[in-house]
Amino acid sequence: MTPSPRPRALGARALGARALGALASATAFTAALAAALFCGSAAAGPPEQPEAPEAAARADNPYEGATVYVNPEWSANAAAVPGGSAVADEPTAVWLDSVAAVRGGGQTLGLAGHLDQALAQGADLVQLVLHDLPGRSCGRDAWLGELGPDEIDRYRAEFIDPIVETLSDPAYAGLRVVTLVEPDSLQSLVLHAGGRPSATALCEEMKANGNYLRGIGHALDRLGELPNVYPYLDAGRHGQLGWDDNALPATELLLDAATTGGATPADVHGFVVNTADYGVLREEFLSITDTVAGVSVRQSKWVDWNNYVDELPYTEEIRQRLISLGFDDGIGMVIDTSRNGWGGPDRPTGPVTGTYDLDTYVDGSRIDRRRLVTDWCNQEGAGLGARPVASPEPGIDAYAWIKPPGESDGTAEDLPSDEGVGAPDGECAEYDPMSGGPTGAMQGGGPLGTWFPEHFARLLANAHPPL
Repeated sequence: MTPSPRPRALGARALGARALGALASATAFTAALAAALFCGSAAAGPPEQPEAPEAAARADNPYEGATVYVNPEWSANAAAVPGGSAVADEPTAVWLDSVAAVRGGGQTLGLAGHLDQALAQGADLVQLVLHDLPGRSCGRDAWLGELGPDEIDRYRAEFIDPIVETLSDPAYAGLRVVTLVEPDSLQSLVLHAGGRPSATALCEEMKANGNYLRGIGHALDRLGELPNVYPYLDAGRHGQLGWDDNALPATELLLDAATTGGATPADVHGFVVNTADYGVLREEFLSITDTVAGVSVRQSKWVDWNNYVDELPYTEEIRQRLISLGFDDGIGMVIDTSRNGWGGPDRPTGPVTGTYDLDTYVDGSRIDRRRLVTDWCNQEGAGLGARPVASPEPGIDAYAWIKPPGESDGTAEDLPSDEGVGAPDGECAEYDPMSGGPTGAMQGGGPLGTWFPEHFARLLANAHPPL
């Protein structure tokens, strides 16, 4: 699949911001020249001010040619695990999942602190995940969001607007800022609402009150004002939206969000897939077109009628679907490869042969070794995936480590009432309380986002490509 050769359109407000910046520069130059002509050298003016950093040129692919920020907090944790120094200099995204994470203070760098660190490193691209919607993570057993379902005004005033204000500081004009806006939110309004068997009361409420759409629309509208900011929306993963009855309404919701609260599709620079998930880029020994004794692998228990078995084909096709809905035909995709390597001694070396049993063929040939493609918590056999790289495939802006490897997906333990609802995540327990089957979740992890060194050690051991 070849992307359009036409350069990606710059949103109207972003173009306006750049034009205003150029006008301001010209005005300042004219004023300075006039002052010099009229005042001559007789009057000693105030000391010269340092020049503001040169604004980052707008890029079709922000990752191309960029030096991407390495989060020193994650890097220190990684280097402290035996073998972790091999990847401690890899760039990872910074998750802004609370008002405090934006403000900083104490042991937390905050947004400005991370941007300052990026400048000190000589980086020119920073990846930010915005993850604090009202009623956030409505599909999970343990809701850990800080904002209640109706606190959309707080989300705007205390979370999004301060982020935009910080990013607007001229000191950061030379940074490209990739903002990954509210992952795993709109999909939950499809998967966990509308009377589906997996519906939750919170997702039903968020679908009814519209605050996911309003929050994301406001974020896109404000971020679209900044010429050096590149907003990407989350477009799910193949194990979530690989079925048409999930993909169709979910992609329509993405368009709805991009046309809400002043936002337009031009504010969306691209989409990210496989965020914090484990789906392999491409199954080397299994194809969705394979058959066993004339029976399609789609009928196997693991594939379960999904249209895909891997992320790259899903990404390419969901991109075309989004373009057909009205997004720009130059949109780029980012794939999170932080934990989808599945290497180590259990990685298959070829397809299963000599069998007429469909499930034996699929289970023995697949690289992704999850019990179910929907399992998502601290998976036991997972490994680090492809290292971050720009433009790995046509239409793909980057493989990136969006979920910092080693940060926990959640916990099976009861949480104190001041840290959340108090319910553990059933998917993080050893056995699924609903089905009774194993979840594949490594035990001992803390709450979402806390450092889980034992899991990071497994990711190192199972990395593919190997370290």
